[in-house]
Amino acid sequence: MDEFNGRMIACQILITGLIARVANNSPNPLTFLTDFRDEIKAVVGGINIAGMENSDRVRHTAQQTVDELFSLMKPPSTD
Repeated sequence: MDEFNGRMIACQILITGLIARVANNSPNPLTFLTDFRDEIKAVVGGINIAGMENSDRVRHTAQQTVDELFSLMKPPSTD
């Protein structure tokens, strides 16, 4: 389980870096991040996991993960 958790953390860091890189190359990074976050939250909100009677717990955890990832991203400096 520790190996799985380590891989998930590595994937989260990679995804955060990729999103930040694309946002920095965007003419309006804050709008890009806001729009992207909203799209991801909509996708996560629609998750339906086969074989589970109630996927609310998984959906809630995924929403928290999305919030954590985007909270790590700060707006670019004005310098």
